[in-house]
Amino acid sequence: MAFLEILHFPDPRLRKKATPVDEVNDQVRQTVKDMFETMYDAPGIGLAATQVNIQQQIIVMDVTEDKSRPVCLINPEIVAEDGEEEMQEGCLSVPGVFENVQRAESITVRALDEQGVEITLDADGLLAVCIQHEMDHLDGKLFVDYLSPLKMQRIKKKMLKMKKLDPLESDASPQSANII
Repeated sequence: MAFLEILHFPDPRLRKKATPVDEVNDQVRQTVKDMFETMYDAPGIGLAATQVNIQQQIIVMDVTEDKSRPVCLINPEIVAEDGEEEMQEGCLSVPGVFENVQRAESITVRALDEQGVEITLDADGLLAVCIQHEMDHLDGKLFVDYLSPLKMQRIKKKMLKMKKLDPLESDASPQSANII
């Protein structure tokens, strides 16, 4: 098992834009496997490669309670979106912070799967939010960017303070919201 280090806000590496995957090969498939292991262990419901300092357009997610529907999207592209909804989001790169964010209610995304096969996926609800959240990571954007400058500054101070504390003493453990 290869668990990858998850970067935490305000690490500047989270702001790097990911590059497309040229070829889905064994190395990419191993990255996907390592990302799933890291995401499940964290625990979270989604993880973008940029969150583990891999600057490639790869996201993994599983929004099911029993972790039975893993989804991998390589070079994802939203080709249609509809509606708007607000949902509370959390992030493995911003532990202990949960805020409401508005996103499209339903989307259609085109991508490659971990075998390199092109897929089209229609998503709504939590899955649609998760995909949009992770795709933002690939563009160097975090969910805190949707918040007011004052809220973002408070979160940044909190993250920097947590970094200085012993992890066992921090209050960053997940509450009941989904951590994407």
